[in-house]
Amino acid sequence: MSPLEQALAHEERNGVGGPWDPIALVRPELAATAERYLTQLSVSLRPASVTVAGIALRQFCLHLIETHPEVRCFSQVERPHAESFKAELAQRRTFDDKGLKPNTVRLRLLCLRSFFDRLIEWGWPEAPARPPLFLTDVPPKDEPFPKALDDAAAARFMKAAAEEEDPRRQLVVELLARTGMRVGELCALRGDAMEHRGGQWWLRIPLGKLHTDRYVPLHPRLVELLTAWRTHHDDGGTGLLLTNDGRALNRHVVTRMVRRVARAAGIGHVHPHQLRHTLATQAINRGMRLEAIGQMLGHRSLEMTAIYARIADRTVADEYRSVSERVEALYAPEPSAETVAMRRLRHEHRRLLGNGWCTRPREMDCSFESVCEGCGFFATTVEFKPTLIRQRDHAIAHDLRERAAVFDELLEGLAGGGLVM
Repeated sequence: MSPLEQALAHEERNGVGGPWDPIALVRPELAATAERYLTQLSVSLRPASVTVAGIALRQFCLHLIETHPEVRCFSQVERPHAESFKAELAQRRTFDDKGLKPNTVRLRLLCLRSFFDRLIEWGWPEAPARPPLFLTDVPPKDEPFPKALDDAAAARFMKAAAEEEDPRRQLVVELLARTGMRVGELCALRGDAMEHRGGQWWLRIPLGKLHTDRYVPLHPRLVELLTAWRTHHDDGGTGLLLTNDGRALNRHVVTRMVRRVARAAGIGHVHPHQLRHTLATQAINRGMRLEAIGQMLGHRSLEMTAIYARIADRTVADEYRSVSERVEALYAPEPSAETVAMRRLRHEHRRLLGNGWCTRPREMDCSFESVCEGCGFFATTVEFKPTLIRQRDHAIAHDLRERAAVFDELLEGLAGGGLVM
């Protein structure tokens, strides 16, 4: 029987033991170092993060036992051992015969890389001579679009939530949809989370995924639901705002609640996190600043919030419409020489008159001041012809024959539709 088979057989026989017991049976040094490392992590990281690191380490240790039986401790781990583990992760299948998700592979390798980097930084005798894993070994992070409900589906979902007969399910679903909080944050809400300050009701959301405690404004509908809930329901001594028969809610119960409301709305499968994405997408499509959205969602950096800007359909459409005419101009026929000249004048001098343009260089003084039409720097085009006609007619009406003659000369020059200077 191979060392791995011995370890797994021991694990099967002693199911009540710890997860490192079978590894300690055949590779005690690997197990001791891993457990000591995880104990150190537990001082600064949340339990869920320590669990994830433990899974990655345990899988690597089992790989060493099966594929590299010569490795007795982590100080003997070299680059080829890491490469073979990468290859195994790429070939590993799940219980339903699917490959591991790219993000799972990425997380396993990140945890393992951090493990070796820290052993070396901490100067542990079990550390290898050099890191066997590098950042280039870690696959890039996928950045898929958040799966938000469109406006029509969201409206149907909220209508079904409003018609929900169970008050607990109704409150849970509307809290998720109207605040954008995470499921873990909702389950951890304290009984005194609802606060009134500055004439506004707020919900205090406890430390969540990114260790951020924050306040979000409460919709009047939520104020009504929360007030009714706190009046008629006891927390069973848990100190929590939401309980299920005296027990704390968990993400599985919340997920079932959301899916039930989605089925009633006739919109198919909906995951609780989709409600968070939906609120953020709706907010940015209606003009809410990214900074405010990030604060509401509890994001640590604006980079996390910026992903919603990529799916702001209405925002993108409005921005595109505002420049569409300029985009179309790229495909228009080449402009005439007169148009090019006019654009050059506008760009160089930018002195627009009521009936033409002044082409006088900026460094020269103006000799005419108010009689521009008689100046050699005066220029006009057919676009000003209606104005010139009105000015000519006004001069005739007031018996200003010389001035009327100036306008007649300009109008005659425009008869060909060109530029007159």
